[in-house]
Amino acid sequence: MKRKIIYAAVAVVLLVAVYFLFIRNSGEEFTLRTEKVSEGDITVFVTATGEINAVTIVDVGSQISGTISKLYADYNSIVKEGQIIAQIDPTNLQQAMKDAEASLERGQAQYNESQRSYERVKGLYDKKLESQATYDVALTNVEVAKATLKQSQAQLQRAKINLAYATIYAPINGVVIDRKVNVGQTVAASLSAPTLFTIANDLSKMQVQATVDESDIGKISMGQEATFTVDAFTDSFVGKVSQIRLSPLIVSNVVNYTVVIDVANDNLKLMPGMTANIKIMVGKKNNVMKVPNIALRLQPDQSLIDTVKLRETREALTKQQGQSGSREPIAQQQSQATQQVAQQGSDRQQATQQQGDRQQGQGGNQQFRTSGTQQTKPEPIPPPSNRDNNKFGITQIYPQYQKSSVLPTEEFNRGRIWIKNSTGKLEPVFVRTGLNDGQFTEIITDAIKTGDEIIVGVISNNPEKVGSAQGNPLLGGQQQGPGGRMGGPPPPGGRR
Repeated sequence: MKRKIIYAAVAVVLLVAVYFLFIRNSGEEFTLRTEKVSEGDITVFVTATGEINAVTIVDVGSQISGTISKLYADYNSIVKEGQIIAQIDPTNLQQAMKDAEASLERGQAQYNESQRSYERVKGLYDKKLESQATYDVALTNVEVAKATLKQSQAQLQRAKINLAYATIYAPINGVVIDRKVNVGQTVAASLSAPTLFTIANDLSKMQVQATVDESDIGKISMGQEATFTVDAFTDSFVGKVSQIRLSPLIVSNVVNYTVVIDVANDNLKLMPGMTANIKIMVGKKNNVMKVPNIALRLQPDQSLIDTVKLRETREALTKQQGQSGSREPIAQQQSQATQQVAQQGSDRQQATQQQGDRQQGQGGNQQFRTSGTQQTKPEPIPPPSNRDNNKFGITQIYPQYQKSSVLPTEEFNRGRIWIKNSTGKLEPVFVRTGLNDGQFTEIITDAIKTGDEIIVGVISNNPEKVGSAQGNPLLGGQQQGPGGRMGGPPPPGGRR
């Protein structure tokens, strides 16, 4: 029995050895992973986080020091403008007002006495019975008493104002979202006014203050649609970008900018202070040809490449570049696709130039360049109606910054994908790349069509060559031209 077990184990070992030495290595050295070119929509988002707040929030403070004697509003209280919401103990202020009244009465008596003395001296002076010096002293006493009287009147008025400040009124209509004091607490208004309440104007209209990284801020434009979620609810909320603040926020040497998103809150689900996970749609194209991003980063083994076809493609591109005189040729084999893209760019340029002429006739505008195409900025968004009648002539919205200078839907780069030709080798196809949503990239070419298979990966069947069959995706770029890191020297004609 033991002998049979030993024979069986030896047989298994021999079979495994034969498989690895003869059968396994007799097959193909590489296995190709393929995907089909698909057609669909590509949407590009900029993700950010932000805090939800009311559009208008007012901190109600106290201009005087004292003890809180009464509170007429609490958390979530609905208040109207002019309503009394708190009372500071007015005892000391009332005594200060009485003291000012007494000072005023004393000043009035001194003024009356000096006035009578002046009139008596003036009568003698007119009859030449009093000297000039005595007359001047009497006149000076009247003027000093008059000034002292005015000072006492001002002190009384100040005491009345301070007494009025002991009563705290609501400055706006809204809801109390925070209360900082309790009855009996002492507030000290020395260098700054202590905050008693925080009132939000209208919770049915909220805004999200999103923090956007500096690498993405160029893609944000006024009026873009933004969707966001909060942890309290499973559904999404929709808003629009209303402001791009120019003030940078530097946190741990990272530069961010604040983007304000207006959102309706009719059902009052959103509460101040909630954290929003935001996606701002910066570009969208429908029914475009797209390929997986990994296909554009593929670096196959040299033994799999059709070197003859690769050399012919390079020569054709070099010849095309020499004829056009361009230092940055479009990395594409088919001239028909190139002409189509160029025609689209020309049409866009003409349309935007006409729009720019119309805006220039209305007061001028500035132009910016995006991917070799001149476009004009849209007309500035008018400020809110309550700001139109600013008597000082201040422009409330920076008109030159109504639109971002970067349009992702108009940016095109170069890329390369691989297909398997009739000889069984891999043949490169140079394409133009457009929008990239992180998984798929838009391509423009006539060499392939929807449904064609492209190579997205190469798996080595030889353990000794694992790692050499496919380049590290982290080292490669999506927009690669003929040559460079994807094989061969850079294209002639200078930089890519």
